[in-house]
Amino acid sequence: MSLDKILNAESVAIVGASKSETKRGYQAIRTLLDERYEGAIYPVNPREKSILGFKCYSKVSDIDGPVDMALITTPAKTIPAVLEDCGKKGVSGAVIIAGGFGESGADGLDLENEVVNAAREHGIRLIGPNTSGMMNLKDHLNLVGLQDAPTGEIALLSQSGNMALTLITEAKLKSQKGFSYYVGVGNEADIKFHEYLEFFRKDKDTKAILMYVEGMREGRKFLQQAYKTTLQKPVVLLKSGRSATGAKSAGSHTGALAGISEVARTAFQRAGIIVIERSDQLFPAAETLSSLPPIKNNNIAILADGGGHATIAADLLTDLGVVIPRLAEKTQAQLRKILPAAAAVRNPVDVAGGTDADPTIFADCAEILLKDPNVGGLLLVGLFGGYGIRFAKSLALKEEDAAHRMGKKVRKRKKPIVVHSLYASKIPHPLHLLRYYNIPVYDSLDVACKSIGVLAEYGRFLDSYHAKANFVFNWRSKARPEGEKIIRAAKEAGRDVLLEHEAKKLLQLHGAQKFKDVLAKDADAAVAAARKIGGPVALKIVSPDILHKSDAGGVRLNLLDETDIRAACEEILQNAAAYKTGADVRGVLVSPMAQRGLEVIIGAKIDDQFGPIIMFGLGGVMVEILKDVAFRVLPISERSARKMMEDIESAPILDGVRGEPACDKKALKSTLLICSELIESYPEIKEMDLNPIIVYQKGINIVDARIILKNGDEPPIIEAELEKKRKGGTKK
Repeated sequence: MSLDKILNAESVAIVGASKSETKRGYQAIRTLLDERYEGAIYPVNPREKSILGFKCYSKVSDIDGPVDMALITTPAKTIPAVLEDCGKKGVSGAVIIAGGFGESGADGLDLENEVVNAAREHGIRLIGPNTSGMMNLKDHLNLVGLQDAPTGEIALLSQSGNMALTLITEAKLKSQKGFSYYVGVGNEADIKFHEYLEFFRKDKDTKAILMYVEGMREGRKFLQQAYKTTLQKPVVLLKSGRSATGAKSAGSHTGALAGISEVARTAFQRAGIIVIERSDQLFPAAETLSSLPPIKNNNIAILADGGGHATIAADLLTDLGVVIPRLAEKTQAQLRKILPAAAAVRNPVDVAGGTDADPTIFADCAEILLKDPNVGGLLLVGLFGGYGIRFAKSLALKEEDAAHRMGKKVRKRKKPIVVHSLYASKIPHPLHLLRYYNIPVYDSLDVACKSIGVLAEYGRFLDSYHAKANFVFNWRSKARPEGEKIIRAAKEAGRDVLLEHEAKKLLQLHGAQKFKDVLAKDADAAVAAARKIGGPVALKIVSPDILHKSDAGGVRLNLLDETDIRAACEEILQNAAAYKTGADVRGVLVSPMAQRGLEVIIGAKIDDQFGPIIMFGLGGVMVEILKDVAFRVLPISERSARKMMEDIESAPILDGVRGEPACDKKALKSTLLICSELIESYPEIKEMDLNPIIVYQKGINIVDARIILKNGDEPPIIEAELEKKRKGGTKK
């Protein structure tokens, strides 16, 4: 059902209406009256005849007019019966204020499921439960009770009522911007984040979307919808819980390393979402993005009236990935004509006292800088707005003139200006004028830099469109029928783990290297396999019950002499028996001994929120010590694969250091894409580790491969989507 009849409701029933001023059922009606909501208001309370001049009804089904929305303020245990009655009336949606549902434990979760089932039975969509409510500010539909919330063009989604209050208060006190809607998402029991996102993407009154997220139930659908949305309007998000780590898995390195924070952050950014990590930067980022055009070339000029601020700003912007370009010679020459000899004109530009007697020089400099083709935006830092306070009152008029001129230049050139001012908290008239022209003003240099930085970040995203970032799978692998046989055989044997040679065969089917490994059941077979391979070999235990081979004494390396091979094989088999009594041992895998090179890891797992993800980083025994890895939500494109290799801190090693040759990054990128296709193709896979992969100057060698399958008790993650594709779903 469309959310339009809910978020734009023309009639509201207040279930639990009250005459007590301290009750939510009273405050809701009072707020709707005070804010002059033009829709119908229906109080519901069987013990009252009227409330605040409105006829009161015993139950929703008794109301004699149509009801779009019900605000339910009664206790949690009453909700199923209330929804049953709302269904008789044909109510489209309900806001459930009460807590005590899934957030409170198993019993609460059972009640939440009962509520959702009751709503679905009658076609009612739910906001919440455990929500602070919702507001449609343009239509004065305020079901929160918060007074004087500023109206504007930012939609706010929050899972915290206090965070919403903080952001709305900040907008009221420090900005001329406001909100089109606010929704307290609550437990996300019914309406999910991605559904709200789709609504706001299409809403003509919303220019930017601001989100505070604690958890997300359908992360992949959210990413798919976010990608569509961010191509049209910006989305700014702060996710709490950055210190929490994902559940560790004994099965693979990937499972142990995939923390919530890193996976979520990279997934959101790849969808074009602006991820904020400081709460004081959240509203300013949304304000700036809703007010100004994105920066198209990632280049920013800094104009300052003090060298200290200029240097700090340059450092902060550089940390944000922004370029501080050298200005064109023509630009520098024009600046020299109007500034003192001591002024710095290369970028950052320091006026060196040139504006003390005439602040309109700021506007002259801004006009020159915005004309420079290398400049995509301008950050003004220092005292602007306070010259009339700091030096002489007469200068305030000149600052006002400068503010008008800068505002008009932003409109004309479509290049943004963001201002940092030490006097922002005093809101002098020149700064008020800047805000009138949609030029944001902040008293924090860090916040000002972040605010113009997000314009550059959003511009970079819009400039780097790539189709794979839509997070939709493409099930077209020709290798799948053969690969399914390998997986089916393992499942029929009662195994949730592919043996190493099976995993390697699956990789080979999808285009990886040809493996020469041979499975040997005993020492005689191991010797024969080594003769066939030629050269030194490695022996590894093969058992579905022993995942970490080295821990079990199940690995021997660099064996050439047949006597040594025989003895090593027998020792490995004995170690395996001692390590785990009754282990299902299939033999040893005899493999060519890998030559020395750089060890890396590629892994994959199913993330609880986003589905299949892939990991890349330094491998071998150091992977969990250094934890120098990068994550992406699958599927990935060539660009994403290349970026993963660039994102690890040890990336320079891939290009060769201290006389070592550069690694074959082309082959490594190809392997990442093969792994992406493999994980896309088999929803049966739970986790995968290729560790180590040895990378050479030319080519790579996947030395060890581990693939863990889902057991029958685990919920499907992407099988429904796969089935839709198999049956001829929508074309990509």
